[in-house]
Amino acid sequence: MEQTFGNNYDHEATRRFFRRWWKVLTAVFVVAAIASLVVSLLIKPLYKSSAVIFPTNSNRLSKAIMDYHYSLDFMDYGIERDCEYAIQILSSKRMQKAVCDHFKLMEHYGIPEDAQHAQFKLDEQYKSNISVRRTEFLGVEIGVLDQDPQWAADIANYMATMYDTLCHAIHHDRAISAAEVMADVCTAMEQEIDSLSKLPATPWRTKLIADKCEQLADLQTRATQTDVDKDLSVSYKYTVDVATPADKKAYPKRALIVLGGSLGAVVICIFGLLLFAKKEDE
Repeated sequence: MEQTFGNNYDHEATRRFFRRWWKVLTAVFVVAAIASLVVSLLIKPLYKSSAVIFPTNSNRLSKAIMDYHYSLDFMDYGIERDCEYAIQILSSKRMQKAVCDHFKLMEHYGIPEDAQHAQFKLDEQYKSNISVRRTEFLGVEIGVLDQDPQWAADIANYMATMYDTLCHAIHHDRAISAAEVMADVCTAMEQEIDSLSKLPATPWRTKLIADKCEQLADLQTRATQTDVDKDLSVSYKYTVDVATPADKKAYPKRALIVLGGSLGAVVICIFGLLLFAKKEDE
């Protein structure tokens, strides 16, 4: 039995189709290109500025300074965990509120405060214009798009500065809570030692008091470290690149808009003509 291999597609039919409709397709391409160009010219250009930071090691600064047994250096660059922490803080609602309030972004983006779903619109605009991403080498890039290149740079640099403020607030709140707990534990242990000291002197009592005093000294050291952390204000990042105003727009890419719009219109037109030709044959 004879077998046929290869592509049996009728290329002549395709050539006949384009010979018949090339003027229509050319006209569609030209009209779509002009329309896409007009649309791209109506889109307001956006400029992008970026700041890059390296989060520092999140180890306790006081422990690194006061405890010579502590092997980790707080001056080291942060590890992957610290990078993820930084991204979470920079992407948080607290950061968003601080940026929106400081730069009055609702007014800047032209969103009336009494408009329906005004906060939702602000959130969507913020998310589309401001991005935070991890770089290849465990840094964090803060990217900002805006119609004003200076605003884009100012917002990116403000977020980098605000990162320290939020980190300090988080550590301060935790240190206060820890200090209160440690103070209560130290007081209770002091009272326990005082009660033990009133018992008759025995080897057992002497050893127990010595153990309790050792535990109390350790707790007091930790309490001192916590007090240092509570009032300490240090930078939690290394700034690698400061954002500067861009001198070239990042969006829109007019060539891509024109090309995409033109080719898209031609493809749709081809499908339409194929359907038309099929109905004619029927």
